[in-house]
Amino acid sequence: QVRLVQSGGGLVQPGESLRLSCAASGTIINVNGLGWYRQVPGKQRELVASITRDGSTDYADPVKGRFTISRDNAKNTVYLQMNSLKPEDTAVYYCNAKYGADGIDYWGKGTLVTVSS
Repeated sequence: QVRLVQSGGGLVQPGESLRLSCAASGTIINVNGLGWYRQVPGKQRELVASITRDGSTDYADPVKGRFTISRDNAKNTVYLQMNSLKPEDTAVYYCNAKYGADGIDYWGKGTLVTVSS
């Protein structure tokens, strides 16, 4: 079992930056990967960025070069640094953990990011 508590998010103007945080608790030793997804109304939840236990990262094409995912293993926390934000980045962002050999998904509650002038 894993519990994910998110923080960060809010309203920013285009070009500005935000950092999302996600603190994990529970049976962390069985978490194989962490990531961030986002969802807008009427669309499927999509992967934004992911990071494996050994630090390998992957990014969706729309955010490459602007977003950075990182993790602090000592704090069991994953971060998403979002720079040069665009209106199309507006979405609810969800933290995700892949648990166990089957990769069972655990989710944070989501946090709204709004990019608007």
